[in-house]
Amino acid sequence: MSDFRLIPYTTNLEDVWDNIVQHSKNGNFLHLRKYMDYHADRFDEQSVLVVKHDKPVSVFPCNRIENTIISHSGLTYGGLLYGTNLHASDILAIFELLAAHFKDMGCSTMIYKAVPHIFHRYPAEEDLYALFRMEARLVRRDISSVIQQKNKPKLSDSRKSTISKAARAGIEVIEGDFFDAYHDLLSRVLAKFDAKPVHSLQEMQLLKSRFPEEIRLFGAFRNQQLLAGSIVYDFGQVAHTQYLASSDAGRETGALDYVLAHLVESTFSGHDYFSFGVSTEHDGRHLNSGLIFQKEGFGGRGIAHDFYRLGLI
Repeated sequence: MSDFRLIPYTTNLEDVWDNIVQHSKNGNFLHLRKYMDYHADRFDEQSVLVVKHDKPVSVFPCNRIENTIISHSGLTYGGLLYGTNLHASDILAIFELLAAHFKDMGCSTMIYKAVPHIFHRYPAEEDLYALFRMEARLVRRDISSVIQQKNKPKLSDSRKSTISKAARAGIEVIEGDFFDAYHDLLSRVLAKFDAKPVHSLQEMQLLKSRFPEEIRLFGAFRNQQLLAGSIVYDFGQVAHTQYLASSDAGRETGALDYVLAHLVESTFSGHDYFSFGVSTEHDGRHLNSGLIFQKEGFGGRGIAHDFYRLGLI
């Protein structure tokens, strides 16, 4: 008989859930309930806590879409979150328990969005081994560009050129709460591609109020006009650009490159990694070469964001 059992998540377990995430090897503030629950009404949540001998030891954020369990549709990455007290054999047992639980619910498939290794506070890839043992299949791989701060390559000549151009233009980088102006800029940029921001202005402001130290906004200004900017998620060891946007005037002056140079070389120079995010589309099948070229010019190199499909029947 397994030492583990599952408890469906309910709101009265919020503190227990958050405590596990905060002491896990691979969780971060994205997995705290204050972040996850801002859009809880959009998902059929089926998240569970894992209990060993009546002690909660792990959480699995997930939602259901028809007969598929996804970990989690509202997160860039989810997966099983657990601490150093669990070993490889424990994770194998937990995965078997999860598979049986969701199969009993009538689900036939699990989509598992693994946490990329740079976000781990301690090695935490026992889940990947469990997926292999259960014959899960890799079905999507995005490439994300990341700078290792202590060992980064030199700036490319093209990035040096645009940064110098911005400096001559009198661009100033400012951190602040100008989310209304930034969301308007971001919306106009994405509209050119028939897209819109994942977060509404109200959602951005709500998340900033809940995580004032972790969610930060930086903008390139000239004559008090916002030309470009980035929202950065600060995970401690990793700084991640959640959004990047530049106006036409910003592109002409190299304003976004100037912001990024400021973030990499100054604000977050003491972090282990600086993450620019993915440059792939269509489930990883298409590489946006122009986008990744800019990130690589700063020294960004690739890590994988992997998605696995596990059959439950």
